[in-house]
Amino acid sequence: RRQVLEASQQLTEIINSPAGDETPKPREDAEVADDEEEQSASHCLWVDRFTPRRYTELLSDDYTNRCLLKWLKLWDTVVFGKEKPVKKAKPVAEAHPPLRQPKEQQNKWKSKVQLTEEILEAELDQYKRPKYKAALLCGPPGLGKTTLAHVIAKHAGYNVVEMNASDDRSPDAFKTHIEAATQMKSVLGADEKPNCLIIDEIDGAPTASINVLLNIINRKEAEAEAAPGVGRRRRREGGLLLRPIICICNDQ
Repeated sequence: RRQVLEASQQLTEIINSPAGDETPKPREDAEVADDEEEQSASHCLWVDRFTPRRYTELLSDDYTNRCLLKWLKLWDTVVFGKEKPVKKAKPVAEAHPPLRQPKEQQNKWKSKVQLTEEILEAELDQYKRPKYKAALLCGPPGLGKTTLAHVIAKHAGYNVVEMNASDDRSPDAFKTHIEAATQMKSVLGADEKPNCLIIDEIDGAPTASINVLLNIINRKEAEAEAAPGVGRRRRREGGLLLRPIICICNDQ
């Protein structure tokens, strides 16, 4: 309504101005863009208008945020080809070697975050993937689980692919969506990013679909190789899981 009134006012000035006068200058593109942003922001929901878009804007539990980000960064070697940085030993610790203490007593003075990071980094399989291939976020509705998964996946450099486990009741369709999301790249944007699959409402999926997901997660290289007479394209369809999967549920 405001834009229509401004346009009618401009037309009125053009009509009433003498023939020799210059026509009024149109508004700058920046002003038009600002008005469009204000108008779109005024009509969207508050949960969309004030939703976090960066990692620093998250208001959820910091421990959960760091653990999920740490787990997601463990995939960098497989997904992005980045070598894992080697932590240098502190010179103070070398000068003063620690006393031999039981493992329980050593862990007693470590923080919860340090213990979790050690558990996550403890074992990487032979394909340099993390020990745990999928993450599960659980909690009551409105806690920010989906927002957390989207923000952290984008922060780590992934293209987010979201699917609802309750919609795909067929195990075959469920398997097709998972394999398509974890084995294909995003080609919509100018820069192709690897996908990170987010499965929402995983507690509403039938048992057959859960078994399909577990088979994909636990698939080994020997199982992924096809028979000798099968073509190269068929062999690629059942490859190893090389992309992270984040599952979300209300009832653990």
